[in-house]
Amino acid sequence: MRNSTIERKTKETDIKLSLDLDGSGKGEVKTGVGFFDHMLDLFKNHSNFNLDVNCIGDTMVDFHHTVEDVGICLGQAFSDALGEKRGITRYASIMLPMDETLIACAVDISGRSYLNFDIKFKDDYKVGDFDTELVEEFFIAFTRTANVTLHITKMFGSNVHHIIEGIFKAFARVLRSAVAIDASNANTIPSSKGSL
Repeated sequence: MRNSTIERKTKETDIKLSLDLDGSGKGEVKTGVGFFDHMLDLFKNHSNFNLDVNCIGDTMVDFHHTVEDVGICLGQAFSDALGEKRGITRYASIMLPMDETLIACAVDISGRSYLNFDIKFKDDYKVGDFDTELVEEFFIAFTRTANVTLHITKMFGSNVHHIIEGIFKAFARVLRSAVAIDASNANTIPSSKGSL
């Protein structure tokens, strides 16, 4: 069973997150941040992972701690659920269109944390009440705890909602492909070193 439950409590957030990599896109997301909930719902639907998130955060301050700490917990759960990574495809990439937007995303489940986030938003820009700079903060937190190499690039796009939605859909799709079991190497760790 490739699943994990993470509980994290600090002075800023109280989070319980459950992830099942072999799910069907089910689960309930409640972070107190509407736009972020929408993106995580897209993520679970397009990854086909089951995801439950309950976060009580200091949203009266702003949404930073909530978004970052959910990213930390999702990365931890992802890493835990994969275990020794035996049989996974490991690499995946996609060019994902979202109306006028085109997002390139690639992942290597390498055991090495690296993020290349090649997307710039206007300073202090918001979608609703969501600060767009928090998108990168989420992916920084995720890659640090998931120990993956992740590249996200905007090829085209002008509508910020579409760009962010394209990012989360592309992210979901590459993780779905990368964790899929490679039937021809189902009992092998996909590295010449013998471990990831």
